[in-house]
Amino acid sequence: MTTPLSKEQRDLLSKRLTDRREALRAEVQAQLSNSEDPRVAGFADELAAAEDWVLADIIADTDIAMVTRDIQELAEVDAALARVADGSYGTCSHCGEPIGWSRLNAQPTAQRCIACQEAFEASRGKPRPPSL
Repeated sequence: MTTPLSKEQRDLLSKRLTDRREALRAEVQAQLSNSEDPRVAGFADELAAAEDWVLADIIADTDIAMVTRDIQELAEVDAALARVADGSYGTCSHCGEPIGWSRLNAQPTAQRCIACQEAFEASRGKPRPPSL
């Protein structure tokens, strides 16, 4: 059985998630501001004003694969920080057991324990990543 995170571990992971969120936001804004597409430039201004990161899907038809990847990661980080805030961080969303420190240390946005993640991926027909 996996032990729950200690307060120190939870605090460390929360800080890492918060730092990553800020870095991703800065990366997205920088990538958008470097675009020559006027739609993207206007959108970047709108993002800066509203901080509505979900609207980034509007520009998916432009050549910004890195921005799309960063926005997906940002959504995962925001979801993990929401779990920190509501107290469910570090608990598997499927079985309710603690997610191990080693898994969360490697993947702070993980929402399932290794066993449930492997079952989830198998049910979707995705290849399994190496276990942590």
